[in-house]
Amino acid sequence: MAATVSDFIDIMESFAPVSLAEEWDNVGLQAGHRDWRVKTVWVALDPLPLVVEAACRNSVDLLITHHPLIFRPLKCVDFAEPTGRSILQAAQNRLAVYAAHTNFDSVTGGLNDIFAGRLGLTNLVPLVAAKSDGLHKLVVFVPAEHEQRLLAALFESPAGEIDAYSCCSFRSPGRGTFKPGQDAEPFSGDRGRVNDVAEVKIETVVKRRDLLRVIAHLRSHHPYETMAYDVYPLTQPETKFGIGRVGDLTESSDLKALALKVKRSFGVETLRVVGDPGMSVKRVAVCTGSGASLVRGFLKSTADVFISGDLRYHDARDTETARRGLIDIGHFASEHIIIAALTERLQESAVAAGFDTTISACELEKEPFFNF
Repeated sequence: MAATVSDFIDIMESFAPVSLAEEWDNVGLQAGHRDWRVKTVWVALDPLPLVVEAACRNSVDLLITHHPLIFRPLKCVDFAEPTGRSILQAAQNRLAVYAAHTNFDSVTGGLNDIFAGRLGLTNLVPLVAAKSDGLHKLVVFVPAEHEQRLLAALFESPAGEIDAYSCCSFRSPGRGTFKPGQDAEPFSGDRGRVNDVAEVKIETVVKRRDLLRVIAHLRSHHPYETMAYDVYPLTQPETKFGIGRVGDLTESSDLKALALKVKRSFGVETLRVVGDPGMSVKRVAVCTGSGASLVRGFLKSTADVFISGDLRYHDARDTETARRGLIDIGHFASEHIIIAALTERLQESAVAAGFDTTISACELEKEPFFNF
């Protein structure tokens, strides 16, 4: 069966819902059209110019990467610049580009869990739990004959999104009463007396950042002079999602032995290590990619050692003072493991769906730093 870009977006959303991405991130479809046919998929870490060029030469239909092609808003698309040139090549060759970044970092079974699994860590919890979306329950009352119109307006807005599902709502019929004042201009009923009408109660969920926009949108489609609605903040349980992981080694180790285990497990030649080589280690925090912003979270945690990439000088000094340990594995080595894992998952999903699609790992990327 033929697949489309939209089909693979649905598969990726089942792995890593875009709702889990950090606010500063840009995930999802970066370039292309959802209706394009997909016969060949490549999986890569970075949408590097050489990767995009090679994908185009090899007639790849969809390139799925960890890092976004468009990370920050573009003020212009300059075809002489690397990003602009890649966008142009992708468009000319009908190559769609899709990114799953911090959403794949955060989700259960995602990149941080894969990393922790390589070290055999157990009892995993997020190092920094995902921030709550600030969900609210929005309840709107509408006359029965306008139910479908308002529901359609609701589904045009960002309301009703729950993980990988959209257009979520619940409706129940009832009777509404109101007494218009002398200055009112009621949609129905008489001024100065209690009116009784058939209404429908529509319930949905809305993220805090979207609440005012959704209410304004519904009000513009609501027939009443004054739209009747309720908003309830929702209390959410502790999330199982988040950036980084903290877990236990199956057996206690010392820092030196753990560093050697990291080198073997990830096939790296060198590491940067902070701390007493003989210090006892039982609990370990990890974060793939750039973990410098999470050092403070590590120092507040119960972990003895933090393993990540792009760690800084003052991180090292703070960790020394706290008598803890750091292992800097590097950005590339900590994230390149996504390629094999994601390729395998996509292959399994494509077979299960009956898609006649070839999915391959891109083998062009390598660590940009070298030891001299």
